[in-house]
Amino acid sequence: MKRIIIHPERCTGCRLCESTCALYNEKLNAPGRSRIRIVKKHSVGLSSPVVCFQCKNPPCAKACPVNAIWTDSNGSVKIDYELCIGCEACVNPCPFGVMIPLPEKVVKCELCGGDPQCIKYCATGAIEYGDLETAAEKKRHQKMTPVLEAREI
Repeated sequence: MKRIIIHPERCTGCRLCESTCALYNEKLNAPGRSRIRIVKKHSVGLSSPVVCFQCKNPPCAKACPVNAIWTDSNGSVKIDYELCIGCEACVNPCPFGVMIPLPEKVVKCELCGGDPQCIKYCATGAIEYGDLETAAEKKRHQKMTPVLEAREI
């Protein structure tokens, strides 16, 4: 399953991903309506993008009284806006805090239909779209490369 992969060590906190998301999804330059959030950890001076993790058994779906939240065949968590009553029952159960209550509905990242816009404008590569297992293997390989090169000397 493809999903958004976050590399917090690369994030500069520019918030361009938030603006891009809001423009694409809401047709407004209103970062508060973005489905991706930049969380700043002031104690260490770091920023990190936070987005829906696409849980296998999403707590937000279990909390929805009208079954408006479901997982599609690709493993992506979706909201059926025809069914959603905007009650916000899904907001607190989300372990990542990415269910965004707006005045008329609750929204979350739905991967822009398989073409996430936020990653296109992230200059540092802090946001990636791909297979989580492939990304983890790539990261392990990058960590091992200096060790392997040192052994060859």
